[in-house]
Formats: sequence, C-alpha cells, structure tokens
Amino acid sequence: MRHGLANKKLNRTSEHRKALLKNMLNSLVKYEQIKTTLPKAKFLKPQADKLITLGKKDTLQTTKLLVSQLQDIKSANKVKKTLSKRYEKRAGGYTRIIKAGFRYGDNAPMAIIEFVDRDIEAKKLDKKKSEPAKDAEKKVEKKEEKKALKA
Repeated sequence: MRHGLANKKLNRTSEHRKALLKNMLNSLVKYEQIKTTLPKAKFLKPQADKLITLGKKDTLQTTKLLVSQLQDIKSANKVKKTLSKRYEKRAGGYTRIIKAGFRYGDNAPMAIIEFVDRDIEAKKLDKKKSEPAKDAEKKVEKKEEKKALKA
C-alpha cells in the first residue's frame, strides 16, 4: 500500500524528475505551449499554475524562488513581467491540457499543455526566418565548390 500519493514518479529517479520538470517549465514559459505525453502534462500543470501564482506576488523573495525553480533569469522575468500581468484578474487555472492523440512509435497518449490566454507569436520565438536571396547564394556557392572538386 502506498500512502501519501504526492506526485507521479514517471519511472524516473528523483533527480531526473526534477530536471525534467525544470526543463518543461522553462519550455512552457518560453513558448507558452508544448506537446508532451499526457502523464507528463498532468505532472506539469499544477507546478506551472504555482509558478504564475508566485509571479503575481511582487517581492524579492518570490523573485528568488522563481529563479531557483526555473534556473533561468529570462524565464523568471517573463513570469514576473508578462504572465503575471496577463493573469492578475484570474484566480487560478492558468493552464489547460488538450489531448492530442497517440504517438506513432509506442502509442503513448500525447497532450498539448498551454497557457489559457497565450500569445500565439511566442511559439515562433526560435524559428529562423531564412531569406530567399541568401539561400540562392548558398546553393550557387555549393555548386561551384562541387565543380571545382570534380575538375
């Protein structure tokens, strides 16, 4: 009998579980929507809600707690400045889990976890915008190099 079912173990050691949670929290704060397995999303949801609640209180102590939980100052600043302002009138329930079918390889149930009133542009944060002129120049240079090697 397992008394006090505090949280899911996710078949990981405690250190791996803590690192997984930290990385997923950082990704969720950065992109405001991530796709993961359903058990991981259910594990992440209460922690993300607690993070926003911490960010709402504007004290040095909560800032230090955010930085210690996220291990990233940019993410902590985004929680304090952007997300906490967005949800200042909302009393909890900052995230939602949407079931997203099953993964191809192992049929694991997938889910999308996102902030309720998320910024759609945040998902495109790291995607590089390639310029067609530069791509054409690179192709021409590669062709010239191949010709030089063959000759």
